Amino acid sequence: MKEIKIIEVKSEIGAGTRGASLGVEAMKIASLDLKSDFFKQYDSIEVENVNEMLYDGAEHAHAKFIDGVMIMEERVCLEVYEQLFDEFFPIIMAGDHSTAYGTIAGIKKTHPKKRLGVVWIDAHADLHSPYTTPSGNMHGMPLAMACGFDNLECKVNDPKGETIEYWEQLKNVGVAGPKIYAEDIVFISVRDFEKPENYLINKHNMSFIETEDVKKLGPVKIAERALQMLDHCDYIYISFDVDSMDSRISTGTGTPVPNGLTVDEAKVLNEELAKSPKVCAWEIVEVNPTLDTENRMAEGAFEIMEATAKAIMARPVMAE
Repeated sequence: MKEIKIIEVKSEIGAGTRGASLGVEAMKIASLDLKSDFFKQYDSIEVENVNEMLYDGAEHAHAKFIDGVMIMEERVCLEVYEQLFDEFFPIIMAGDHSTAYGTIAGIKKTHPKKRLGVVWIDAHADLHSPYTTPSGNMHGMPLAMACGFDNLECKVNDPKGETIEYWEQLKNVGVAGPKIYAEDIVFISVRDFEKPENYLINKHNMSFIETEDVKKLGPVKIAERALQMLDHCDYIYISFDVDSMDSRISTGTGTPVPNGLTVDEAKVLNEELAKSPKVCAWEIVEVNPTLDTENRMAEGAFEIMEATAKAIMARPVMAE
């Protein structure tokens, strides 16, 4: 039985709205309000962040703070690698979603010859590159980094040379080249994406499960379907962005979108997915308590994380 290790990534260098770095502490407060001893049960380690760079202003218009994002990806990659190497199961509590690429790179660094599947539970596809991004915010780019996508066919921006140099370096964090194949991603509840992302989803025939499917078939069936879609993969990583939940629930996140999951649907979905012995890491991101007067988002997020951790610890066989 592998023990869980919590990796705290209090970084918001890739976000457009400030405050996601406070999400980890907000979930800890939620655990106290819910009278849970979760954070006493498991050891945690914090990855040092570079949020102070936010005061300097963004030099790279089409990949804001890419120099800081680069540092964070390398640090998260190394921490995830070290915990997996020491045979822990990492639960990553992160601020903005850009550092999910560091998690993917860390898994790939641990298992360079193995095929990694990704379940991306999110309102957004996060497939932008500096060439296609409408905002320049790098939390919209982690899957493009992981797949090595520039998507020049949909180019709308002309990033400066230094930005491109950083982008090329980013794609090689952990191990050189792409970490995952497009066909090894399953999107769940993605409902807000731009044309360049839509182009990639169609071009690569990427797997897509809509919110309506979750509501119609139920989260247990959907988890089964997602795991079947990734049956050919050796390992699976689950990335859960709280904005996958409906905007009436997810007020405490930077980019809420209507027609999302309920807390219960998200909880059961993550629990059922986490029961698979192939799942080797689970991540929760984008809780922003500055947008939430009563810490409701963090409470819902914490309930989901606690239930998922219980499912992981109840597994008879862990991935080797």
